Amino acid sequence: MLNRNEMIRHRRQMQRRIRDVVAERRMALLADEDAAEAVDETSEDKSKQDCAA
Repeated sequence: MLNRNEMIRHRRQMQRRIRDVVAERRMALLADEDAAEAVDETSEDKSKQDCAA
């Protein structure tokens, strides 16, 4: 059986882990969005070059 201090420590540790996972997922999503935007920009540049030619 956990005493009160151990319960508090355990809860804080779990909250820290959840916060870390959420931050990792958020960073991964931002990286994916940045990569998608970079692909969109290069495809737009290519289509503009095709029109100019």
